[in-house]
Amino acid sequence: MVRFEEIGVLPEPGDNVAIASRRLDAGTRVELGDSVLTLSHTVLEGHRFVTSPVRTGEALLSWGTPFARASRDLVPGDYVCTPTSLAAVSARGVEGLPAEPSATNEPLDPYRLDESTLNFGAQVTSVEQPGTFLGYPREQGSAGTRNHVVIMATSSRSSGFVTELARRFDGASAGDGVVPVPHTEGGEDEAPNNLDLLLRTLAGFTLNPNVGAVLIVDTEDDVVSGQAIKDYMTEHGYPSIKVPHAYFTRRAGFEQDLTAAGALVEPWLPVVDAQQRVEVPLADLKIALQCGGSDAFSGITANPLAGQVGAEVIKHGGAAVLAETDELIGAEGYVLKNVRDLATARRFLATVRSFKERVGWHGHTAEGNPSGGNVYRGLYNIVLKSIGAARKLPREVRLDHVIEYGELLPGWDGVGPKAGRCNGYIFMDSPGNDLESVAGEVASGCNLIFFTTGNGSITNFPFVPTVKFVTTSARYERLHAEMDVDAGRYLTGTPMAQLTAETFDLTVRVASGEPTAGERAGHSQVSIWRNWRQSGPREGISISTDGRMSRKLTELPAEDRDAPLDGLPLTGLGTNARTAVQLLEVDDRLVPESVGLILPTSLCSGQIALRLAGQAELEKWAGDAVTRMVALPHTEGCGSSGGASEETFARTMLGYLLHPNTRLALLLEHGCEKTHNDYFRSRLVESGADPSRFGWASIQADGGLSAVADKVREWFSGFDLQAPVEYDGTLGDLTIGLEARGPLSDVTAEALALIGREIVGSGGSVVLSSRGALLAHDGFRTAAFGSAASQPSTIAHGQRFAEPGWHVMRMPGTDWMETATGFGAGGVQQILAHVAGGTLSAQRFVPVVELSNDPDTVVKYGDDLDAVATGDAAEQARAGLDTIAAVASRRMVPKAVASGNVGFQITRGLLGTSM
Repeated sequence: MVRFEEIGVLPEPGDNVAIASRRLDAGTRVELGDSVLTLSHTVLEGHRFVTSPVRTGEALLSWGTPFARASRDLVPGDYVCTPTSLAAVSARGVEGLPAEPSATNEPLDPYRLDESTLNFGAQVTSVEQPGTFLGYPREQGSAGTRNHVVIMATSSRSSGFVTELARRFDGASAGDGVVPVPHTEGGEDEAPNNLDLLLRTLAGFTLNPNVGAVLIVDTEDDVVSGQAIKDYMTEHGYPSIKVPHAYFTRRAGFEQDLTAAGALVEPWLPVVDAQQRVEVPLADLKIALQCGGSDAFSGITANPLAGQVGAEVIKHGGAAVLAETDELIGAEGYVLKNVRDLATARRFLATVRSFKERVGWHGHTAEGNPSGGNVYRGLYNIVLKSIGAARKLPREVRLDHVIEYGELLPGWDGVGPKAGRCNGYIFMDSPGNDLESVAGEVASGCNLIFFTTGNGSITNFPFVPTVKFVTTSARYERLHAEMDVDAGRYLTGTPMAQLTAETFDLTVRVASGEPTAGERAGHSQVSIWRNWRQSGPREGISISTDGRMSRKLTELPAEDRDAPLDGLPLTGLGTNARTAVQLLEVDDRLVPESVGLILPTSLCSGQIALRLAGQAELEKWAGDAVTRMVALPHTEGCGSSGGASEETFARTMLGYLLHPNTRLALLLEHGCEKTHNDYFRSRLVESGADPSRFGWASIQADGGLSAVADKVREWFSGFDLQAPVEYDGTLGDLTIGLEARGPLSDVTAEALALIGREIVGSGGSVVLSSRGALLAHDGFRTAAFGSAASQPSTIAHGQRFAEPGWHVMRMPGTDWMETATGFGAGGVQQILAHVAGGTLSAQRFVPVVELSNDPDTVVKYGDDLDAVATGDAAEQARAGLDTIAAVASRRMVPKAVASGNVGFQITRGLLGTSM
């Protein structure tokens, strides 16, 4: 017999189900008031059990909100589980579960507003003596809580450049430091569907009060350029940038441009470093409210605490900004309990409706939002997740404004003593993807982030400090070095008022310069609301916003869902020439290199994987068994829709795990993502691979950054493998990707075909892009295939071919890094690209060799080229073949790799969207 207070939480009086505060075995007897209930099945921590009778079809309630309907008559003690939650828990091997679910998810019917019942309340009362903090005054508005020099890429094409430029200022005296803002957007040849919000976000970054100086970097012919940002700011009435700033366009070699750009930044460093903190009003605080890795206690402890502290900030004249539109679907009634006026209520609901429509165009509903970690830890569906997320808005706080993603906070006119000092509670449209949502709030002007988490998300932003609230004390103890606030103390008796006062005091200290746990850890990530491919409803793809009209993956058009192809080669030409290559014999196969791979299973473990790979390379964790260590940070695996895009993502990830160049591979999960370690274990088994071949580590489950680093080091150091042995081979032992970017002469097109013909003719494989300039060139097709006829795709994006030869990979877009990543997943071991008009970034895993026959390109970018192709087609082909051989034989390192201009990016295909 246990007392209910010891093992359960009832979110609100009137709810008919409770949350288990620890794991409870079947048969446990619980004393609840004057009655005793007996648990019928195992109930995990965070999962729900019935506390009062519920008839078939009646609603199950948390915070007074229906989240599911009883599938049968339920009695006190029955375990509440839906089909999705039962499947998620069963997949983790939990015993003592029921054979059938006891409830069905609440339908996502459109919320119907009864305007006559709206409460147009007052905002929380201001304090008589508003407080202050020590900040950096800004001429254009609110004071900053930090003072950074920011180097910002306008598109993904400059992301490698800004990262390397900022790295060269590591340790420089420059206020709070020099930080890069790389991202994945705007890198295609045509304007993306997210262009408007991308420009808005980048413009907002430049005006954020935590920016002490900013360099805006683009490349020639960028769709998203510095000039485009300038024009956007002028057209939309943005205030001018008042801090030291400059625009830089890359027009020369990488090292030459780094020197020129660095010369612009250097004079700012002492200026920013000389600025001092002074006393400024707390009205200048703009708090971004976010959650990630949520669990059943997010709505009980961390979210209400963040909301209460946000309310205190509002009382002092500041603002709090709630976001993540899809994580309020199902909680609309709660959000609108207290609203400024009818227009604000209507705008909020219009925002929700617009979000539903956009994901519906791609064949999804908000039910695809909860991750595997969310469901496993008690958030059965989007309604439960939403009502918990909405608790960041206390009932007594009024919703004042609704703004678009990245839109400047209301009242920011950039002039006058109160410029940018918006007061109140604001909702900003954004996806549930944590990092994408944070970026929008930062662009809106937030200078401090409250991030609530159940599993222990470790995310941080480069120039805005993140205060992390964890929902339970047990999780706080496990991850205390990464967390700032133990909100779980509420569950063990600490009053919410006391926690609020303590956390408000911490907030003021952090705003005044005290480092957060994330700042002490020294890692950060940026992800902007990613482009979506569908711009309206499409027959055969789109579904209704309530999800009642759904699509099975196999029902979607094969091209749009990027379905696998037969992988059989095209009928092409070959030659008998055989260029010699010095390869390595590794585990009975010939390869150009032996790679140790740390593969993050989602975006949130990406930067940690990169750091660990760098440390492993330096300290030789794997000894001589590998020639180099690689990590592949990316933006996927959580906060994005499933279905077709998830299939492409999983195929890509497995492609690198099973790549012929990969000798040792470890998967690093964050711990709460959709595609966690268990997910990939199952995928490996499905593919016929043995999961025991791979290492497995978890930032959250293993106890934080220090503990997981020890585990990764121990795994790589635990092998006694011989160093690879050199072996004579030919280019016919390899798989090569051929690509062309920019203008391409007939002679050079023929030369590239001749290169491919030798590789294929000697037994190797050549992979082309379905969207590339090579396959579009009549002369290339004639020289490679004996006919100018168009050639079909033979493999899907990231798919491994079935037989060697000529292959075409289906590409959903023209973004270079997504193209290169698809090549690598398909088994490509090196990419040879002809470039004209500019050069390319290297890919972290697959060496990218760049050559050019274009005179202007050779003059401007010669320092970045690995080869110059001159003469007739045969001479140009020989230059390319010799360069491929030199890189494959490890006699030569491609220029882009050596300079640090590297990246990695996974496509979402045509049907993926942020959620």
